[in-house]
Amino acid sequence: MKMIKPLPKIMVAPNGARRGKQDHPALPITIAETVATAKACVEQGADGLHMHIRDEQGKHTLDAGTYREALNELQNALPELYVQITTEAVSQYSAAQQRKLVKQLMPSAVSISIAEMLSDNEDKEASQFYNWCRDSNISVQHIIYDNDDLKRIEALSLLDKNHSLQLLFVLGRYTKNQQSMPKDLDPFYEWMQDKQNIDWATCAFGLGETECLVEAYKRGGKVRIGFENSLWNRDGSIAKNNAERVAELVKFIT
Repeated sequence: MKMIKPLPKIMVAPNGARRGKQDHPALPITIAETVATAKACVEQGADGLHMHIRDEQGKHTLDAGTYREALNELQNALPELYVQITTEAVSQYSAAQQRKLVKQLMPSAVSISIAEMLSDNEDKEASQFYNWCRDSNISVQHIIYDNDDLKRIEALSLLDKNHSLQLLFVLGRYTKNQQSMPKDLDPFYEWMQDKQNIDWATCAFGLGETECLVEAYKRGGKVRIGFENSLWNRDGSIAKNNAERVAELVKFIT
């Protein structure tokens, strides 16, 4: 039986759904490139991978067959690596399609935007889905962008002292030019103070990614880093690749 695992300390998000080779030549698109990137990032200290997949044209997809192929390749190459899929909609997929993917694939870990899951006003279906994931030992990390998402967590009664609640706090999504700052963590951190059993991580956009992640780590959080959210090192230079971003972060948190 698959058991729900805690979030990894350093999860790399190497590509996301939107960026391509035109944004950075080292951004992985194919499964082979993703596996190679994962290996390089593990060598620098990453212990988890947040995985997006692309179709033959390099476009974001939630195709279960392609995901299954990618998961198998990663399992063969890095059997101990924590691998998390995503159901990100990118204005292409409905909440029902996202739920269908997870039920088809039965991954050990998945990241899901709670706002997207409730975007079609299917609260009952969403609640049933989250309960099914828990009963199926699928680790769901809920993506949280703002206070409205925290209210959605509470409205769905996902807070449970008997079960760990995995969250990803996304810093700076709605800031000018999507440039995150460490203070963007404050409202999320304050919300957690009277909560139990929260397993949380942070990701951040732009030039402030490193500073934001270091601050989150100091406060007891885990971190997600990589080209999905930022291409920049702390000094403002463009990183050579995702592994360089992991290596820089490790220097500040170990």
